[in-house]
Amino acid sequence: MNLPEIVSEERWRAERDALLVKEKEHTRALDALAAERRAMPMVRVGKDYVFQGPDGPASLLDLFDGRRQLIVYSFMWHGGEDFCSGCSMFTDNVGHLAHLHARDTSFVLVSRGPLSEITPFRERMGWTIPWFSSLGTDFNDDMGAGDGFALNVFLRGDGDGDGGGGDGGADAVYRTYDTTGRGVERLGSVWTFLDLTPLGRQETWEDSPAGRPQGPPYTWWRLHDEYDERAGHAAREA
Repeated sequence: MNLPEIVSEERWRAERDALLVKEKEHTRALDALAAERRAMPMVRVGKDYVFQGPDGPASLLDLFDGRRQLIVYSFMWHGGEDFCSGCSMFTDNVGHLAHLHARDTSFVLVSRGPLSEITPFRERMGWTIPWFSSLGTDFNDDMGAGDGFALNVFLRGDGDGDGGGGDGGADAVYRTYDTTGRGVERLGSVWTFLDLTPLGRQETWEDSPAGRPQGPPYTWWRLHDEYDERAGHAAREA
């Protein structure tokens, strides 16, 4: 395996400091993007979606659970025997929801599958994130997920018009942001952590020095209870 060059502490620090300049530029660029995101307009959600949850039918407004903001991750669902490893990895990366709740923000999962299949899988994975079924609704299609995945952000009206020149009150729901593909992947800490390592994600699309281990993207992803630790050790020793 072609490992990084071994250098003196002084040279390593000099090269690290040079990279840090670029990292700070990237951080400031991300801050500027976040500011633009906060300044975006919003669109009112006009349909009355009816989701199925553990306590029965629920509206989109119900998914806020009384909070002002709502993040919905549309978890890809292809049946109770075909669980999406990518969506599962993303969900594994979601932290304790108390931190979002402290900023008046709820987070839920939504899938176009029956609760009778969703609930056992949620229990198997050990997740406590609220998970609702959108089966029989247009929600996934309307929110850019279709048969795949997407993340959407919503804001609830403030009860005094809506503060933005719109036509709703406290029961109005507005869509403020959406992303999918690499935009969702960027939010997962596993990928972010691996990007800090010299071997990276070890996928063929990466620009890595010759001789570093690489394989087809996505194929190594597993449900967290399906990894073969022995295979990981074998790859390390190869």
